[in-house]
Amino acid sequence: MNETKLEKIDLPGGLKDLSIEECRDLCKDIRNILIRTVSKNGGHLASNLGVVELTLAIHRVFNSPDDKIVWDVGHQAYTHKILTGRLDRFSTLRQENGISGFPKPNESEHDAFVSGHSSTSISVACGIAEAMKLENKNNHAVAVIGDGAFTGGLAYEGLNNAGKSHSNLIVILNHNGMSISKNVGALAKYLSAIRNKEGYMNTKNAVDQVLKKTPVVGQPISKVLSASKSAIKGAVLKGSNTMFEDLGFEYLGPVDGHDIEAVEEVLKVAQAMHKPVFVHVNTIKGKGYTPAEKNPGEYHGIPRFDIATGNPEVSSVDSFSSEFGRELAAIAGENDKLCAVTAAMKYGTGLQFFAAKYKERFFDVGIAEQHAVTYCAGLASMGMVPVFAVYSSFLQRAYDQIVHDAALSGCHMVIGIDRAGFVGEDGETHQGVFDVPMLTSVPGVTIFSPSGYD
Repeated sequence: MNETKLEKIDLPGGLKDLSIEECRDLCKDIRNILIRTVSKNGGHLASNLGVVELTLAIHRVFNSPDDKIVWDVGHQAYTHKILTGRLDRFSTLRQENGISGFPKPNESEHDAFVSGHSSTSISVACGIAEAMKLENKNNHAVAVIGDGAFTGGLAYEGLNNAGKSHSNLIVILNHNGMSISKNVGALAKYLSAIRNKEGYMNTKNAVDQVLKKTPVVGQPISKVLSASKSAIKGAVLKGSNTMFEDLGFEYLGPVDGHDIEAVEEVLKVAQAMHKPVFVHVNTIKGKGYTPAEKNPGEYHGIPRFDIATGNPEVSSVDSFSSEFGRELAAIAGENDKLCAVTAAMKYGTGLQFFAAKYKERFFDVGIAEQHAVTYCAGLASMGMVPVFAVYSSFLQRAYDQIVHDAALSGCHMVIGIDRAGFVGEDGETHQGVFDVPMLTSVPGVTIFSPSGYD
C-alpha cells in the first residue's frame, strides 16, 4: 500500500475493511509520511512513530466521532489526523494557516477535545462518558495517555473519580518508558514491573474470565471472542490485583502495541465490557526510524532534520535554554546550595548541563509542576537555593503553589521561565503570554526579563 492507496480509503470508516496485512503495510506508509513531514516542518516525531499501530487499531474498533477519542497532551495525534481526513493537508503541519500539531475541535469533529498540556485526558474522558450515560448513549469515551503524563497528579484525580462511574470509559496507557527523557519516580518503577511481568493467562481463559464478569451480555460475547483466532499475549494478571483494579477498573494487558491484531482484540474486549477499563499497551518510542529509536529524547520535539543522517538543522545562535543551562551550571560550581529542578523537561529547559556536573543537586520530579514548586519551597526552607526551570505555559498549572507555598512562606527560590512570549508552531496551548500578569499579582515576586545572553 502506498500514499495513493491511502488517499483512496474512505477515512476513517474504510479502515475497518482492510485486512491485517494491509494494515501492516499502511503503518509503514504512515511512518514514512510522519518522518518526511516532520523532517521538513519540525515537530514531535518519536512519540508519533510509537503509536501508529495503536492509533489505527483504535479507529478500526471504535467509531469516531460518535465514540470520543481524547489524546493526552495531543502531541502524539499525528496519525489520528492522517486517518481522519487531513492527509491532504498534513504537509502543512505546524505551519501558518496549516493544521495544528495538537488536537483542535474547530479543525475536525474527530478531535474530541483541545489538548496541549499533560495529564488531562482521563478527567475529560470521564466527563464525556458520564454525559453520554446521562443522554442514554451507548458510545465510548477513550482516553489515550502516556506513562510520562501519567506522573501528573491530575491523572490520579481522574482515575479516582472514574473507577466508580460505571460508564463506558476506556483508558489506554501508551507505555514507552519515556516522557521527553526517561520517566522517573515510584510509579515509573511500578509500571515497568507490570510491563515486564510474566505469568499471564492464555487468551481464551483471559477473555472468559473478564467477559463473564460482564452482566447480561458477558457470556455470549465471551463465546464469540474466545472462539476467534486471537493474538492477545495476555490480558489478566494472575494473583494480586493491579492498582487500577483496586481503583475500580478492569485491567487488560500488557499487550504489544506494535502487534495491531493483538491491540484490536484487547480493545474489542474492553469495548464489550461497558464499564471503566484500563488497557495497558507497550510501545517503542521512535519505532521505525533508527535514530529516533536510539535517542527518543532527542527526537521527542525536533526542528527540521536530514532524514538520511538524522541530524537536525543547527541554528547559528545558541538557544536561550542552552545558555541558561550552561550559566546555571557555572554558578552551581561556586554555590553548593544551588539546586536545579525540572518537571520532566531536562533537555527542553537546558538543564542537561547542570545534571551532568551536579547529579546530586539535580531533581527531575516528573510531569508535576504543582509538586515542583512546593518541593522547591521545601528545599528553600532548609537553606537551599532551588531553581525551577519550566515552560511559561506549564507554570500556569502551579499558580496556587506559587501563592500559598512559595510567596506566603517568603522563601528564596528562582523560577527560570522558558518559552516566554509567543512560541509559534506549537500554537495557543503553548503560548507563554500569561506569566507576567500572573506573577505580578503575587506579593514578594521580583521579575527579571533578560534582553540577551550577557
